[in-house]
Amino acid sequence: MADFPSAERSNAWSIFLIFLRLGLTSFGGPVAHLGYFHNEFVIRRRWLTERGYADLVALCQFLPGPASSQVGIALGLSRAGYGGALAAWIGFTLPSATMMILLALGLSHYGTAVAPGALHGLQVVAVAVVAQAVWSMAKTLCADLPRVILMAIAACVALLAPSVWTQVGVIVVAGLAGLLLFNPPQSTRHDALPINISRRAGALWLTLFVLLLAGLPLLTKLLPHQSLALLDSFYRSGALVFGGGHVVLPLLQAEVVPTGWVSNEAFLAGYGAAQAMPGPLFSFAAFLGASMNLTPSGWAGGLICLLAIFAPAFLLVLGALPFWERLRSNVRAQAALVGVNAAVVGLLLAAFYQPVWTSAIVKPQDFGLALVALLALMFWKLPPWLVVVASGVAGWAASVIA
Repeated sequence: MADFPSAERSNAWSIFLIFLRLGLTSFGGPVAHLGYFHNEFVIRRRWLTERGYADLVALCQFLPGPASSQVGIALGLSRAGYGGALAAWIGFTLPSATMMILLALGLSHYGTAVAPGALHGLQVVAVAVVAQAVWSMAKTLCADLPRVILMAIAACVALLAPSVWTQVGVIVVAGLAGLLLFNPPQSTRHDALPINISRRAGALWLTLFVLLLAGLPLLTKLLPHQSLALLDSFYRSGALVFGGGHVVLPLLQAEVVPTGWVSNEAFLAGYGAAQAMPGPLFSFAAFLGASMNLTPSGWAGGLICLLAIFAPAFLLVLGALPFWERLRSNVRAQAALVGVNAAVVGLLLAAFYQPVWTSAIVKPQDFGLALVALLALMFWKLPPWLVVVASGVAGWAASVIA
């Protein structure tokens, strides 16, 4: 537990206020969030060292779920125990979740007052956002031919047999392939994470994670109820997604659009709007829950879906931390993760084509708008919220001119 520059404890309220400010100002997606956290907790507050922070990020990237939110949960846990973990998550998530629910309610009640062109502009900007995510992830996670091949196979399988369980199977097979194909170097220098959870407690949290993952589908079949179905779908999406917020897109789309819970147009419009929000992209679940074409919807539906999709992140962080020292030195586990990450890029590439591209790019003007938005994000480095707003305005203007 040594080598951490600032070892004093904090109370949950102070942690909530720190993360609330970050939740209001952290634009730019998961990678940017990790940069904000580094500046706040390593450089400014000196809660942990550079190597300690890198180790914590490595753990959260190893686990399924939203990496930046999991880093925040672990930081809160290190300062004020379980209450600090909850306070950090609430503070970071509250602003974006509230705004996404309000947007969903506004569209459901006043959707006819919003120009269809503006909503279509939000769908088009999602093309640029996902294209940027695919490109940046592929550069890092598919840096050699075997990983490129894994990525391509994963994308083809996901497109040929689109379903949640296909995606799960792709991830499992890619992990097995990683064991055979890759031999990553082992890192030896690190700082122990300042978190005191026993292995017994960690095992209990991991057991609860598995019980919910396996038990919620069975419970939904035995007791058919819409709230249980939402819990099952969003918990499973949060539990099976590797690679951060953008990668949850195909899982959520497969859960809510084919079932008729949310229209594909609303799904893509909400996803585009989510890029303009600070805080975690997983808050998109709150938009979907509030947009449901059934009961529960509104605030209740948004809260149920939000809690369900983030629950695996909590359970996995609490469960994995006591075992991380052993896991991080396991070269085989790291090799499996290399394969999984390559497949994740393939799944996101498949989602880029269907539903993002096929639903949004229907005429030449759409392609032009998407291309300009992509240039604005990748080369002009404009803030994502500005690109989203400008795309909505451009979509409205194009509909008026037409």
